[in-house]
Amino acid sequence: MRPYLAAALLLALAACGTPQEQCVRLASHDMTVLDRLIAETQGNITRGYGFAQTIETVPEFVECGEPVIGSDGKAHANYCLDDVPHTVTRPVALVLAAEAAKLASMQKRRAEMAKVLAPAFADCKARYPE
Repeated sequence: MRPYLAAALLLALAACGTPQEQCVRLASHDMTVLDRLIAETQGNITRGYGFAQTIETVPEFVECGEPVIGSDGKAHANYCLDDVPHTVTRPVALVLAAEAAKLASMQKRRAEMAKVLAPAFADCKARYPE
C-alpha cells in the first residue's frame, strides 16, 4: 500500500508550484529523466561499480484463508507459507570506459535538449510571468 501513498503524495506535490513552474516542469520532463541518469552514471564512475536490482522470492508466513476459531473461542489468523517477491539491490562490476562513453553521450544529448527546450521555457515565462 505504501507505493500508492508515495505516488499520491508525489502527484499532490506536482500540482504545487506556480503556473510557470508547472509549465516548465511539463516541458522539461525528458531533461529531468536525463539529469537523473547522468547523476547515476557519474556516481557509478566515482564508485567504480554500479547497482542492479533483481526480484527474488522469499518464503514467508502470510495470512491466508478464513480466520480459525481457537480452543479459547477467539478468532485467530490462519497463516500459510507463501513465496513473497522482494526487490534486492546488489553491486555489479562495470566497464568504466563504457560508462564514461555513456556519460559523455548523455551530456552531449542534454546540451542539445537544452537548446531545443529553450523556446518552450521562454514561452512558459511569457505566458505565466511571475
